[in-house]
Amino acid sequence: MSFLQQLKSQAKELQTQRTEQDSLFEERSAQTDHACRFILPYLQDLARQLNVIEPPAPAFSLDGKTPWPPMKLVDFRVDARRKRLRDVEVIDYIGMGWRVVPQSGEPVVGVVSVNFPIEMQKVEQRLAMGPVKHERREIRHPEKSVLLEVRYEYLTETRGSVVATSDHDNGRIHFRLLNTQGFEAVDAPWPAQRIGNDTLDELAKRIVGQPSLFV
Repeated sequence: MSFLQQLKSQAKELQTQRTEQDSLFEERSAQTDHACRFILPYLQDLARQLNVIEPPAPAFSLDGKTPWPPMKLVDFRVDARRKRLRDVEVIDYIGMGWRVVPQSGEPVVGVVSVNFPIEMQKVEQRLAMGPVKHERREIRHPEKSVLLEVRYEYLTETRGSVVATSDHDNGRIHFRLLNTQGFEAVDAPWPAQRIGNDTLDELAKRIVGQPSLFV
């Protein structure tokens, strides 16, 4: 076989591999976008129902010791963004957010104090989730100027959310859940082909605080 024939054979093999890869990408992309188009109306319908129900929220506490008053989930909203992928318009991500507010009355002022760096980091991470409106005060020794504690005054209101981000090339949907079981951020990747009513029902159960297999 001449050298030119060897190059032709190599080129043909590469072309076949690229065609197979493109076909696989197209199949995964189609599955992923189909899953996104299933998720969007489900979350829109779910938001409408939960705006009527206003389900009770899970227990919230910034330091794990000082409980918030009984809370509820309100003002559910859904949004979606699109992008172009290989000259085709697809759904980039879908988000549903809601407010977490007291079950009765307006948000109230709470106070927690910490004096260890690990506790301080934990409280500040939780304050950033939502976020929670607050003021931070350092309490120091009047003579030695040594830091005695850090005091946080906050309003008992925060936010929760679910964001489903598409990964078309790998055929997956990456869910990011914020504050669905108290202050937390959880990732839950799912194969696009497994997205259906049963899967999203498990997500809905987690949002309203029922036992769930979603995560």
